[in-house]
Amino acid sequence: MSPTTNSSKKSRNIVAIIAMFFLFAMISFVTNLAAPLGTIWGNNYSWAGMMGNFMNFLAYLIMGIPAGTMLVKIGYKKTALWAMAIGALGIAVQYLSSVAGGEVACFSVSGQPVMLNFVIYLLGAFICGFCVCMLNTVVNPMLNILGGGGNTGNQLIQAGGSCNSLAGTLTPLFVGMLIGNVTKDTTMSSVAPLLYIAFGVFVVSFIIISFVSIPEPNLGKGDKKPKYSHSPWNFRHTVLGVIGIFFYVGIEIGIPGVLIFYLSDSSVSGITENAPAVATAVAAVYWLLMLVGRLCSSVISGKVSSRAQLTAVSTVAIILIMLAIFMPASVKVSVPAYSVADGFSMCEVPISALFLVLCGLCTSIMWGGIFNLAVEGLGKYTAQASGIFMMMVVGGGVMPLIQNAIANGAGYMASYWLVVAMLVYILFYALKGSKNVNRDIPVGEDEREVADEIENAL
Repeated sequence: MSPTTNSSKKSRNIVAIIAMFFLFAMISFVTNLAAPLGTIWGNNYSWAGMMGNFMNFLAYLIMGIPAGTMLVKIGYKKTALWAMAIGALGIAVQYLSSVAGGEVACFSVSGQPVMLNFVIYLLGAFICGFCVCMLNTVVNPMLNILGGGGNTGNQLIQAGGSCNSLAGTLTPLFVGMLIGNVTKDTTMSSVAPLLYIAFGVFVVSFIIISFVSIPEPNLGKGDKKPKYSHSPWNFRHTVLGVIGIFFYVGIEIGIPGVLIFYLSDSSVSGITENAPAVATAVAAVYWLLMLVGRLCSSVISGKVSSRAQLTAVSTVAIILIMLAIFMPASVKVSVPAYSVADGFSMCEVPISALFLVLCGLCTSIMWGGIFNLAVEGLGKYTAQASGIFMMMVVGGGVMPLIQNAIANGAGYMASYWLVVAMLVYILFYALKGSKNVNRDIPVGEDEREVADEIENAL
């Protein structure tokens, strides 16, 4: 192979990686709209704060396997384009909730009428969930394979995750700036400009991705239906990793999600002015620290194993959550906040909030670490496993919903005991559960061979 050909392939490889990074950012942009928007609906329906988030992640349960099938039948690029179109539709439906249905009652919960506009919003969140599920299905295996699997594959996933965290940092901050103080009169129309931007981003993204060359190693194999003697469910470390992904996404979303509600509740947090804006600004720091953590992990992952990183961060996260639970709300710390009216200013918040946002440094590397360890040694079963993992992202809807219910009944800080329990499981997985004890199962193609196939496709 000539040097010119090698150079051309490397250039295309870089373009494909940049495209995956961009899609990673889109995932976070859509996902992180749910929690801050939930402060609007939660003020009208006490039980509704996490319902948009739940609907968003419920879509993963339905779309996980079909999204993996789409990769094989129509390829990575077309799957991503379909995701963009569906995401634009979801945003449009959410916008519709700001202009229609506010006077029409659909049903009642505990005697309180639920208006049609809330149902429309939930439908939009559900549709957006299909979008992010499809994007996740495209991005994670592609980056892992482009990186050659192993530590290098994890390194590339963490680098892409940095773009994800950057979008996650900016999204709740923008929403908080637009919302300001939430009252019963606050509606989705308050954040309509952000929905305009989101719709425009999807349209622009569709155009950009349509011109990007993405390798399609599995395209054309959709008619082939090989019958394997085993499945990912026959690998103990994969099964335990599936549970780990379910818990991890619940941890990642639950920590800042409940934190927003905690700080927005002036009677508990003690924040008297612009509490929702302060809450979303503090939550944005959590996502910013996830960005920092992923950047650091992308640097060291070539030398430090996923198992060692996962062990360290899960241990530290447990300590931080325990400190947050036991520290009294009267102990305050100053943090920067932003509102449209006052701009940037310092605001005092309970020190527990500081310990919770520091967890962003820990959760930052968990997804890539668990995914990388869980697919290690799967060979030809990797694609099937990826679809299963996408289904388990539904944990980001289920576990925060449970946590929010605990928060409403027993208090905000008490709800974080659920997070501690999930972190203990992640620690167990890092120490014991991630070891492949089923090496006697034939797996055919290894990750290196698949990577070579992609190289030839470029």
